[in-house]
Amino acid sequence: MLILSLLAVGSAIVFARAFLMPVLLAFLLSLTFSPVRRWAQRRGVPPVLTAAAVVTMLIVIWAGMIYALSGPVQSYAQNGQAIITDVERKLRGISNALEKVAEASEEVEKMASGGGDTAPTAPDGTAAGGGEAVDSDGDGSIDPGQAEAEPSERVVVDQPNMLTRIVMMAPAIAAQAMFTLVLLFFLTASGDMFYEKIVQASPTFRDKRRAIKIAFDIERKLSRYFLTISIINAGLGVAVGLSLWWLGMPNPLLFGVMAYVLNYIPFLGAIMGVIVCAAIGIVSFDYVGQALFAAGVYLSLTTIEGQFVTPFAVGRSLKLNTVLVFLAVAFWGWAWSVIGMFIAVPVLITVRVFADHIPTLENLAIFLSGHEIPTEEEAPAKITEPLET
Repeated sequence: MLILSLLAVGSAIVFARAFLMPVLLAFLLSLTFSPVRRWAQRRGVPPVLTAAAVVTMLIVIWAGMIYALSGPVQSYAQNGQAIITDVERKLRGISNALEKVAEASEEVEKMASGGGDTAPTAPDGTAAGGGEAVDSDGDGSIDPGQAEAEPSERVVVDQPNMLTRIVMMAPAIAAQAMFTLVLLFFLTASGDMFYEKIVQASPTFRDKRRAIKIAFDIERKLSRYFLTISIINAGLGVAVGLSLWWLGMPNPLLFGVMAYVLNYIPFLGAIMGVIVCAAIGIVSFDYVGQALFAAGVYLSLTTIEGQFVTPFAVGRSLKLNTVLVFLAVAFWGWAWSVIGMFIAVPVLITVRVFADHIPTLENLAIFLSGHEIPTEEEAPAKITEPLET
């Protein structure tokens, strides 16, 4: 029954993503901004005004980012095929050079071992059987089997470029974004109505207390996570933009914003940023080494952020199992594409809060937690003597 239930939930997540994706995103944003709404409400600000302010702020931020990046993104989207072709051409040169080096190394090894046989030569000194076709019958014609085949014609199907596909997807994306913002407005404007309904629906006082504690714990952890990660990502974006500007990369603002946005995606976000940086660098610079150096700078900054800054800033309260985080990002990315990658960690945090407060889910909480040092009360007794076999 458990396996069937998991399969049913997974199938519903995949097939109903057009509806569930904006709904889940709106609920997560509502929980994130609930402390702000409650803080303003204690100072006499109605929840409706707070909801309008939150939605307006998000619209302004998203619109500003789209307007600032529309030019570079449009240029790269229009020339996407040319960029890919240029990258392939430059990388092909490196591949050919490596192949020649490998062949020369093999020849040196054969000569050193003394087992390298020379190819048979024709009477005129040329290598037999290698290169040009030979007139075997002496009539001045070349045998059909030796003639080079004429290159066959290839049929190229004209497909829409990247910009056209983006324009075709724009109405659906805009509709889902509008649905998310409208639902976020109603959730924030409703105040604590959902909490009151949860209290009314809980049968016992213990269940009521646990439900409210879970709700407030989710609010606190999500708000702390988004606030901390947003500040860290902003610093990373500034560092990446300035570094690439110093290296001479075009459109450093684009790469700074890209680093800020992609860093919400654990593991895969940094990899995607490095790949894009390397591709644009190969097209922009004269030498591939310059592009690889720029990509290395991007990778170094994201590594410093991921290994030192974020663990120190986030703390133990939000530490999760690294393997499960990677699997969650992969699953949600497969199910809901890029949006799924963004919400993978918040969903995992929410599930862990439920597991921490519900005794029957204690084992799940253990698997979701990261490497935590237990206290003296929680730690098991140390084994002072070796076990006897």
